[in-house]
Amino acid sequence: MIFEQVRSGGCLSYLIGCEETRAAVLVDPELGLLDRYLALATEKGLRARYVLDTHTHADHFSASRELGQKLGAHVVMSRRSAAPYVDLRLEGGDTLIVGKLRLRIHETPGHTDDSLCVELPDRVLTGDTLLIGGTGRTDLPTGDAAALHGSLFDGLLRLDPRLLVYPAHDYKGRTHSTLGTEIAENPRLQRSERAAFVELMQSLDIAMPQHLTEALRTNRTGGKTVQQLIAEASRAITFVSMRDAATQIEQAAPSLVVLDVREREAFRTKRLPSARNVPRGELELRANQELPDPTARILVYCQFGKISTLAAQTLRVLGYTRAVALDGGFEAWTQHGLPTEGESR
Repeated sequence: MIFEQVRSGGCLSYLIGCEETRAAVLVDPELGLLDRYLALATEKGLRARYVLDTHTHADHFSASRELGQKLGAHVVMSRRSAAPYVDLRLEGGDTLIVGKLRLRIHETPGHTDDSLCVELPDRVLTGDTLLIGGTGRTDLPTGDAAALHGSLFDGLLRLDPRLLVYPAHDYKGRTHSTLGTEIAENPRLQRSERAAFVELMQSLDIAMPQHLTEALRTNRTGGKTVQQLIAEASRAITFVSMRDAATQIEQAAPSLVVLDVREREAFRTKRLPSARNVPRGELELRANQELPDPTARILVYCQFGKISTLAAQTLRVLGYTRAVALDGGFEAWTQHGLPTEGESR
């Protein structure tokens, strides 16, 4: 068996492959590591047949849908998953065959209602059901402390204690544990009575994940993240450095239009020299009026360089094929001490 753990901060994902057939499964992939997974599979000579999420993640963005599309692989989740893009829905007792490997599926609701654990001959991928020295929280949407107790004490913890435990998260740099070690030493598992365990879980005071709303929205529906939209837009346009932009503005090239897509108040307070203002929310409706020449060189900027990336892509879609974005935005422009104007226009 080929087994690769990929860490991104506290998030852990896995590439598991059959040494003989080179078929593979990716487990709990994170969107920000998309190219890394593709490169790793290529490096190991593997062909991913499945992309599996152990549960609906609330703290990061799943790459399952994108990897499924890029690799022609089936997206796999629990039968209880709300995600509409799932190709194969699993139940407890199912076996997923990957080449010569057999992955036995355990339904383990509690952290979320669609949580799964994946058992291999010598190890178990526990998702967020069981962590090293802890368990998944139960205070997020679809979490249930009583259900987690049942999943642990009536299910997962009855497996062979020699099994290695590979969780979906660890924030202390640890890679794995064993079931036996967790049963003996995990503080939360010492509360084996249901009522005591539920009381413990409900008393935990854990900060909410930073991207909770967006992560749940995208992971449950297949929608795109804001970062995805910006990344896609950045691949469809080009950028101009602050140094080159300052030179072009100073030279006052007749075909150059400097376009500020911030709100009017910010524009009136301070702006790039010779800039005109069309707020991003009005761009499509006012483009014909404000930008009559589709052959003009349009230098778009905003405060931090993100909205202007989307705006420049929109202009290119509308036919302004020379639209570019300022690399860095107005904030970086002022930090570099480059010239600005402050009077109303």
